[in-house]
Amino acid sequence: MFTVSEVVRNKAAVAGAEGWVDQLPDLVEALADEWDLAPIGPLDGGTESFLLDVERPDGTTAVLKLLVPRAFDAARHEITVLRLADGVGCPRLLEADPDRGAILMEHLGRSLFELAFPTSRRHEILCSAAAALWRPAPDCDLPTGADKGRWLVEFVTTTWEALDHPIPEQTVEHAIDCAERRIAAHDDERAILVHGDVHQWNALESDGGFKLVDPDGLLAEPEYDLGIIMREDPVELLAEGSWQRAHRLAELSRLDATAIWEWGVVERVSTGLLCTQIELQPVGHEMLAAAEAVARLGDSDR
Repeated sequence: MFTVSEVVRNKAAVAGAEGWVDQLPDLVEALADEWDLAPIGPLDGGTESFLLDVERPDGTTAVLKLLVPRAFDAARHEITVLRLADGVGCPRLLEADPDRGAILMEHLGRSLFELAFPTSRRHEILCSAAAALWRPAPDCDLPTGADKGRWLVEFVTTTWEALDHPIPEQTVEHAIDCAERRIAAHDDERAILVHGDVHQWNALESDGGFKLVDPDGLLAEPEYDLGIIMREDPVELLAEGSWQRAHRLAELSRLDATAIWEWGVVERVSTGLLCTQIELQPVGHEMLAAAEAVARLGDSDR
């Protein structure tokens, strides 16, 4: 029952929390007793958490999510988003224990990835799902888009050095320039609740539509969420053209194409470096290759 994916094991190792994997059976047993759950079996798909299908006393199924220890702040942010969403745009929150990184939530259906829709249709669904969550959320104690931009600059810089410069310095500088423009553009008055990790593995079927799981939770410009869509499908991005995708997403959402494109640049580099760090391939190589190509072209394909 406690088979943990290599990706999650690697995340735990990077966090210096290898012992957390060994302690999972005891943690599940304790939570099952406290929340009156019957474990069914593990679920695929988590990259920073162990997911378990469970049965509740009324016979319905739910998902128990246990985040690796370094992500406990992420657990608190996710719980905040799920409470604010109240089942709209994200799954319903059933129980939560942020101190143990534990979340019990509504069980949803297949992922958008499993449905294998064409890229353009996936983008339409993702834009709609993200917009369902977007709402004002002042004073909710979530990081801002400017906070996330500064974090991305630090992560890109340090991880690029730690991995011994897997991409040209020009590509890194391009990503940092884009991040700094988004940091400078942050406006508390315009900032709303955004998901922070909108992609096809995080969009699950729900009552004829889709809800987004695993929210990072930010108070940011909504273009940030579409920047995540920009970083995904890097091979298709090069065939499509990065600015063409940004303008299409802007049309779907009635948002700013430049902001979408700039968030996509820094997210593509940061995620490509992260995937390389935890040996999640070939996607890491593909994202970094796309990042290099986009940096070389800059505005020339606008």
